[in-house]
Parts: sequence; structure tokens; C-alpha cells
Amino acid sequence: MHSPTPSPKTASLFSAVVIVASLGYFVDIYDLVLFSIIRVQSLNGIGITEANAVTEQGQYLLSMQMGGMLLGGVLWGVLGDKRGRLSVLFGSILMYSLANIANGFVQTIDQYAWLRLIAGVGLAGELGAGITLVTESLPKEKRGYGTMIVASVGVSGAMVAYWIGAAFGWRNAYFIGGGLGLALLALRVGVFESGMFEQAKREGVERGNFLALFSNGERFGRYLRCLFLGVPFWFLIGILITLAPEFGREFKLTGPVTGGLGVFWCYFGLTLGDFTSGGLSQLLRSRNRTLQAFIAASAVMVGVYLFGLRGASPTLFYGVCFLIGFAGGFWALFVTVAAEQFGTNLRSTVATTAPNFARGAIVLINPAFLALQPSLGIVGAALIIGAVTLSLAFFGAATLPESYGKDLDYVE
Repeated sequence: MHSPTPSPKTASLFSAVVIVASLGYFVDIYDLVLFSIIRVQSLNGIGITEANAVTEQGQYLLSMQMGGMLLGGVLWGVLGDKRGRLSVLFGSILMYSLANIANGFVQTIDQYAWLRLIAGVGLAGELGAGITLVTESLPKEKRGYGTMIVASVGVSGAMVAYWIGAAFGWRNAYFIGGGLGLALLALRVGVFESGMFEQAKREGVERGNFLALFSNGERFGRYLRCLFLGVPFWFLIGILITLAPEFGREFKLTGPVTGGLGVFWCYFGLTLGDFTSGGLSQLLRSRNRTLQAFIAASAVMVGVYLFGLRGASPTLFYGVCFLIGFAGGFWALFVTVAAEQFGTNLRSTVATTAPNFARGAIVLINPAFLALQPSLGIVGAALIIGAVTLSLAFFGAATLPESYGKDLDYVE
């Protein structure tokens, strides 16, 4: 442990650090969600029109993107602790912006797949680096407000992706996303590296040792519980919202519903939920109690979704999607808690790998969901998966050390 050393620049809530991290996450979410929104349109555009082939190739492309994010989570996380938060923030933005633009030119499924892999690697780095930089740059009493701003601005990128995808076509949607990211790099002037990182670097502390997370039982326990916090979100989005048409038919809704519009309303709720959870964690002076409240609210909304929509209208269905998003609006708080749980020499590694490993849990959730369906049906399978993921998240929130107001100027 070393003595606290103030950052050469103490950031305010609306400093360049917070603005760039917020806008970077905005473009990050835009690209992350865009493929799901324009999946069918883009595959049709390169000649894949048969329904089963569209489904199969879409899953293949999503797997490539997720593989890139899992790889990028470790790569950028370690680099963030070894080379600095700033280099990762801008390096990841540059990578996914260029991949976005290149996606607009694809002509074959192989080109599309490799570019989704590269985009996934780039997308993995921005949030963790941004949250780490913000938490280390703001006074400890304001950290929650800073990450609240980052999240609220960022997740609204999903709604913009829906509008642009619908209005301008899939190729132009990719070009616009890439252009926004490249324009953002012009704001790098005025953003300073974390003083905590610079101090650890000067002292020659070992940084970014990913395996150190697993070499100590107590440290691994903290890391595992951080991962638990983020897993339910990808059940909510990846199962309940993405499969809106299938659930709509099961519930015998009075009209058809689409996954794209479900995503739009869910992320609208998520924007407000992230804003609310961040502010509430400051008012309650407790990250853990806020997380528990939002996880419990998510469990209630899962129950409403699965058992309260039979024969409902599409309008009511989308309203519940909005409320699921609001209740699940603890994503940025989860990443903030992950960053606050670890010392400066591992903070970027954790804050970057945790959300990407939580996202990657969908590769376990989806097969489990499919395996349970034959015996339990779509509703029963979703109930079991939801109960397990939300219980693990609640356990994590109830047992992690409280991190509100914690001094982060230390090393593991």
C-alpha cells in the first residue's frame, strides 16, 4: 500500500473525462445493440434470405462478436493496468469505430463474421476503462454521480441505434456509428490519465496480472461475486427481450411484437434505471442496498412478464419491457462496484473483464434455456434461469464489502 497521491487534475462531474467516457459508452452501446436490430436486414442485404439460414448465420455472427468481447475483456483489462486507462479508452474506441465502418462494406458472411469479431474486441474495452478512469479521477463522494452520468448517456445509444437503423438502412447505420466514434477521438485533448495509476507506475508495482485474481481465495471470492451481479442483465435482455416474438405468441398477445422494439423500450427503461440507481446509491450512501433493491425489483418484473401478460396488448407488453429495463438498470452500478472492490494495480482488469464475462454468460444461459424448454416450456425454462441468475446476483450484493466512499488509492 502506498500513501495517497492526489491526481494532477481533479475532475468535476462535467469534466472532459466524464464527457468522453459517457460519449464513448454511447457509441459502444450503439454498436453493441445495432447488430441485433439490423441482423435480418443486413443478412438479407448480402444475399441470405431463407429464414432458417438467417437465424443460423445470425447466431454465428453473435457468437463471433461475443468471442471477440471475451478476448478483448482480458486484453484491454490487462493493458489498462499495465499501460494506462487512457490508452485503452481511446484504443478501444478507435478499433470498434473502424470495424463499424468496415461492417458497412461487407459482401460475404465470412467478412461479416471476422469484422464482428474485431468489433467485439474493441467493444470490450471502453466501459471498463471509462468507469475506472472516472472513479479514480472524481472525489470519492461524487464517484457514483459520475458513473451515473456515464451509464445514462451511454445506454441511450441503443435507442439511437434503433432510430438510425430504421431510418437510414443497415450500411449507413454502421457508417454513422463509426463516424461518431472517430469524431469522439477529437475530444481526447483535455483528458488526463489517472493520478492513482501514474503513482502505481512510478512505484513499480506489479500491474495487470490477470492470474492474481485466482491465486488468492478471498480475492477470487470478491471477483466471482462481482461477476454474479452482472449475469441477470443478460438473461433479461438475451432471453426475455430478444425472444419477444416467441414469448408474445406463448402469451397469446392481441397483436405481434418485435425484438427490435422490445430492445428499444427496455433500453429506454435502462437509461432511467441507471440514472436512478446511481443517484440512489449516493443518497443511501450504499452501493449494496441499492443493488439489492434493484435486483428484487427485477425479480418482481420477471414474474409480471412471465405470468401477467396472457392475452395482453402489445402496448402493455412493451410497457413491461420498459419496466424490466428500469429494474435492470443497475448495470453501471455493477461495473462501479467491481472497480471499487479492487486496488489500483488490478482495477482496470476487473472493471473490464467483469462486464464482458457477465455478457459472455449468455453462452451458458442460452444452452441451459434451450435444454429446459422441452420439459418445462418456454415460460418454465425462463423462470428457472431467472431464479438462478437473480439469486446469485442478490447473494453477491448481500455479501460483498460495501464500497461507497471507499478510498481507492491502494494496491492489492
